[in-house]
Parts: sequence; C-alpha cells; structure tokens
Amino acid sequence: MGIAAEFGHIKKYYDNVNACHTAKLLPGEFYATRDDEMITTVLGSCVSACVYDEKNRCGGMNHFMLPGDQNNTDDNTPARYGIYAMESLINSILKMGSRKENLRAKLFGGGQIIANMTDVGKKNIHFARKFLHQEGIPLESSDLGLAFPRKVNFYPLSGRVRVKRLQSLHNNTIETREIHYMQVLSNKDQVNGEIELF
Repeated sequence: MGIAAEFGHIKKYYDNVNACHTAKLLPGEFYATRDDEMITTVLGSCVSACVYDEKNRCGGMNHFMLPGDQNNTDDNTPARYGIYAMESLINSILKMGSRKENLRAKLFGGGQIIANMTDVGKKNIHFARKFLHQEGIPLESSDLGLAFPRKVNFYPLSGRVRVKRLQSLHNNTIETREIHYMQVLSNKDQVNGEIELF
C-alpha cells in the first residue's frame, strides 16, 4: 500500500485562518507527509507525538490513548496501542526516505479531563517519553499534563508547532470522543498486524 492510499481516510481541508492545507486527526489516527501542509488535532487525555526530519523535510503526527484496566499493573497489554501508534508513524516517515538518526519529536496532551480516570493522561505521558528514550529519538519540547485539553497545529516540514490550551469547553465533545475511543480499543483482543521498526 502506498503512502497516499494509507492515509486516504484522513480528513483534509483548507484552513482559511492559517492559510494552508490541513489534515485533521481523530483519536486512533496518524498521518505522515512530505507536503507543505499542517496537521491538527485536539487532545484531552490522549497524547500526540509530532515526529519530523527537518533535513529530509518530512514528518507526521499521531493521536493515541493507552486503554484497558487502569488498575492493571501490567503495562505491556495496554501499551501495545501506543506502540502501534508510534511505530506506525515512524515507519511511515522512514518510508519517505528519512533516516532514524535524523528524527526529532515533540509531545503534547495527557490532560486530566476524564472524570474518574485521572491517571490515563499520566500513563500516556510516561509511555510516550519512555518510547522515545528507548528508540533514541530526541524529545525537543513538550506541553503535557494539567487539567485542560489542547489544540495542536503541527507543520511537519519544519517541526514548528502551535499549541492552544483550551481553558474551557462549551460541550463535552473531546471527553465523549476519547471515552468512545477507549471503549473501542478495550473491546479488541488485539491490534491487527505487527509493525517492525527498520
């Protein structure tokens, strides 16, 4: 499957405010590109990794949550979803001709916005930081935790990111979307397919 076909489901539009073509991510999605465009998402307790290679002018973003029993001390089972999101994104960037040693990352999200599930964001943050460290990908900057959602606009060719902290919400769209995403993942026995980093 080619890169274009791989991301055929991603919603794209022209953002008049930022005057650029834009790809919008929902929970569970990732997107990588060599085009001069913006990738955007809104995060609650989910985390997005913005990974880019400025030298080869390509990069991408994911949007993931670690689901499962929050009382389960075995992090391997829920972490597979975060691993899938990170490895899928990195592999897509490498397929565009990037080299792993040129990759840089920025992390966002992990807010405590879901009632009675205050440690979900912390688990997402811990996983993402640990993954980048183990893979030797430098974490250049981050805006993580606290008790509010964020809107993230990422420019993958340069690595530039704009983050807006949403101090108040007029509806519960973000929370509802993330709870639904967690329920879908929790009902799956496994993620289909295995990803191998190269």
